[in-house]
Amino acid sequence: MNRKKKIKTILTKKLKKTQKREAPKNSNKPRYISKAERAELEISVNRPTENLEVSE
Repeated sequence: MNRKKKIKTILTKKLKKTQKREAPKNSNKPRYISKAERAELEISVNRPTENLEVSE
């Protein structure tokens, strides 16, 4: 009985550990966007509008 219990506890610990590792991937939390990436996105969004104003 002891051996079965020990094996079961080891396997459950391993299972919990793997689930913890995979948890952030499955969460609904949005991906982190760095400050530099945000600045690049803002520039790319503003660029087309400036080009349209100049051409008109």
